[in-house]
Amino acid sequence: MPVIAITREMGSLGKDVASGLGEALALPVIYHEVIDHLADRMRVRRSHVVNLLDGKAGLLQRLTADQTSLFIHSADEIIAKALEGQGAVIRGWGATHLMRDIPHVVTVRVCAPVETRRKRICERLGTGDVALVAEEIHRNDAAHTAIVKRHYGLQWTDAEHYDVVLNTERVSVDECVDEVLGIVRSPKFAETEASRAKLEDLALSAHVWAALRRSAETRDTRATVSASAGVVAVSGCSTEEMLKIIEIAIAVPGVRDVKYRPRESDDLRPAFH
Repeated sequence: MPVIAITREMGSLGKDVASGLGEALALPVIYHEVIDHLADRMRVRRSHVVNLLDGKAGLLQRLTADQTSLFIHSADEIIAKALEGQGAVIRGWGATHLMRDIPHVVTVRVCAPVETRRKRICERLGTGDVALVAEEIHRNDAAHTAIVKRHYGLQWTDAEHYDVVLNTERVSVDECVDEVLGIVRSPKFAETEASRAKLEDLALSAHVWAALRRSAETRDTRATVSASAGVVAVSGCSTEEMLKIIEIAIAVPGVRDVKYRPRESDDLRPAFH
């Protein structure tokens, strides 16, 4: 089933494009559901998660639920949604960057000039306070830029990171939907056993990362974790830290084995049988 990931940009009409695609393909549109799940997993209020996403979190909120935890748990949630089998349109949450290497996932950026976005939001809110709206857009964009830069090391506005970029100042929402539908229905983006397996590997590595983050002993690890057909590979940490990682990783459903590469060696060695 199709999986479409769309960037989250205030005032771009990306929400409307996502809704149109969901209706055209009879797919769920994922956004708010993730907020509720994250709040439960991170044991914070829903508004706390929203403030972290929008760059509005105060010092106390940042201390009690840091951006790294938000990234790890949201990645786990988003990839799980993509794997559910019914297909999905996922709006925001860095989904375009999380799954850009999965062949059957279509990544879309919906954008518009700042002036156009500002005008739309003023009209939607029925306000003439242009400065306030401009500040809100700037804060939201800055938060998005910082999150993507921190976790993916890239500039999210660059076109090469997407399968298609649509400017809603010049292209209507309906035309955007039609353009994406043409790509989704292309044989090149059809789900295959290989692309499904790649998504499953990504999901398993995300599950392991989330489990490591929940443990006090491994929450600050900087090890590299990847998965392939149920085998988790870990590198970039000491042998002592690895033993703790193994104990947690092997308990994650779907993990069959753990291999590791000690810092002093380039060879992956079995860590658990």
